[in-house]
Amino acid sequence: MERSELDVLPLKAWGLGLDRPLLIAGPCSAESRDQVLGTAAGIVGHAPQVRVFRAGAWKPRTRPGTFEGAGAKALEWLHEVRERYGLLTIIEVATPEHVRAALEAGIDMLWIGARTVPNPFSVQAIADALEGSDVPILVKNPINPDLQLWIGALERLNRSGLKRLAAVHRGFSWGGATPYRNHPMWEFPIRLKAAYPELDLIADPSHVAGSTDKLQEVAQQALDLNFSGLMVETHRDPQGALSDAEQQIAPNALARLLDALVFRRAAPSGALRDTLVELREQIDRLDADIAQKLGARMEIASRIGLYKREHNVAILQPERWERIMAAQHALGARIGLDRVFIEAFMNAVHQESIRHQTAVWEAASGSPANAAERLENGSQLPLSSGSSARKT
Repeated sequence: MERSELDVLPLKAWGLGLDRPLLIAGPCSAESRDQVLGTAAGIVGHAPQVRVFRAGAWKPRTRPGTFEGAGAKALEWLHEVRERYGLLTIIEVATPEHVRAALEAGIDMLWIGARTVPNPFSVQAIADALEGSDVPILVKNPINPDLQLWIGALERLNRSGLKRLAAVHRGFSWGGATPYRNHPMWEFPIRLKAAYPELDLIADPSHVAGSTDKLQEVAQQALDLNFSGLMVETHRDPQGALSDAEQQIAPNALARLLDALVFRRAAPSGALRDTLVELREQIDRLDADIAQKLGARMEIASRIGLYKREHNVAILQPERWERIMAAQHALGARIGLDRVFIEAFMNAVHQESIRHQTAVWEAASGSPANAAERLENGSQLPLSSGSSARKT
């Protein structure tokens, strides 16, 4: 990954009295004055540790005709939240007009959403509109897993003079089977933090989970990975919400969630876990994620094996393997992985795929015992030292 410099300030240097953990809560959309003030009152009453109130004034929706937020008049409601309850306020901006309206209304912080970040023209227009101001900006990851787009958005804002920057991880769209609305793919924020240790990471477990039943699990994973805070969608009446009702929780449920979470210290000391232990735990989580994805790959390989058998197609496909290896070499070069490592890893993955395909052929041929033995002990397919002989 190409490394550039980001000149950013940590949360505690933002001048807003913020520190870890930064807790942000509020509804997906600002629907009415009563809804906004009622939700804020509930948050203050049940979860006073929350420092920032969020609400979407302008909501980018996939289809027209759905609720797209109350617009600029919602800014007045957020101003009232700040004056009445002492909460800092944050909204999403997607255009220079949004930026100007938010700054004129005295909104304390802004965020750029996952639909806007993938468009460099939109991000640059926002950065230009923000030039000369120093409002804190949170940048959500793009919808698709593209780390360079995420970094690029941060760089554009930084080059406009903005130093109070943080990144928000809300998961990625994923075509495969996943129990989440947006797959967490924790390796992406981890790589971002490794490249820019001074950059604070905030998790948006509501958008990762997509439902309330996995909210605590995702939030705890983020805290265990040393995230600096959480943004949790909270609504006074979640079932009646006009957008994303299934992933919002009531203020009293927010209090229970926060009470159940274990908040980690940024820098272990004394009897607490040292840095090495913490980093190893991150590796363990990534290893588990890699194993799960490899398991999913092998399931697909088995299905391919059955399809090949039914249509009388050979298991070994050298041309296909050449394309796979070329793509992996190119990806490895971009993200800093050694070519020899890529070769060895992909060869091992390929041999396991061939083993699964061979086993399902044998099972379909009436030799289940032999197939089970292969899957348990591993086949001994001869592989040459070059990638051109390897096959699916």
